[in-house]
Amino acid sequence: MRKNALLLIAFIFCGLAAHAQRVGASPDYVKTLTSQWQGERFADGRPKVPDIVLERLQNATLEQIWGYLGNRGYRNQVAKDWVILNPGQTMVGRVVTAQFMPSRPDLDSLVRAQGKAEGRSQKGGINIWPIDVLTQGDIYVADGYGKVKDGTLIGSSLGNAIYGKTGKGVIFYGSVRDMQELKDTEGFNAWVKGHDPSYIKDMTPTSINAPIRIGEVTVFPGDVVFANEYGVVFIPAHLVEGLVSASEMTALRDEFERLLLQQGKYPSGEIHGTWSDKIKNEFRAWVGKYPKKLAITSKDVEAYLAKQDH
Repeated sequence: MRKNALLLIAFIFCGLAAHAQRVGASPDYVKTLTSQWQGERFADGRPKVPDIVLERLQNATLEQIWGYLGNRGYRNQVAKDWVILNPGQTMVGRVVTAQFMPSRPDLDSLVRAQGKAEGRSQKGGINIWPIDVLTQGDIYVADGYGKVKDGTLIGSSLGNAIYGKTGKGVIFYGSVRDMQELKDTEGFNAWVKGHDPSYIKDMTPTSINAPIRIGEVTVFPGDVVFANEYGVVFIPAHLVEGLVSASEMTALRDEFERLLLQQGKYPSGEIHGTWSDKIKNEFRAWVGKYPKKLAITSKDVEAYLAKQDH
């Protein structure tokens, strides 16, 4: 038994050592990180959360997401205090991660050699490597260790390349340049720690699609990110669909309660407290006529209303 355990530990260690030699994580490594996801995946191993689920997530609030994740033990998922390229917008997408570290000659030469062995571009700066792997619906999330001056991971040209590949934007624990020109790229958005006219200098991309740290959050490749002017939250892929249904139910209840309060049909305590059968029936009828397509079903509504009795 002990021999088997030692063999397992050796196997895991060898696997981690093999991964440590790579710049880009292997699909098997990404699948191991995100093993709780049971759905479709991209070729790189990342969970492929359906587009319709991402579209519905757009309607959630930061507080709804925070509450849902916290109740499931994910208490360190929100990063705040950003410089936002276009405030007032919400950006949702699937995460591609990259980690940058301060350059040193021996590290830089190792990374360049390994990148060449992995077939990564040898033209232009190596800061383009994470951009090369992006696909439609991805959001490029990079740990630039908060560097602003000489820490500009992209400018307007690379920003347009990112938008062309993803239809989205970026979240950098670092900086960008060409802020004014990036703002003119319609549809592109960025959450960054600062901006500066300088070029990127003395930074080396040490990993792509491995776990990274963004502020107080550990981010996995394949997480789903929700970003608005109030903060950025990273959601494990296997929790997204349940979160969308729960947040939609909460939003529906809030909207219905506001309607009842405006009508003055019931005392406020009855509306905010446990609903009577009469109010429940009104809610069923109201949801049945809701003008927009919903993620929740009538079965979800009944399950929710049943919980009100406990």
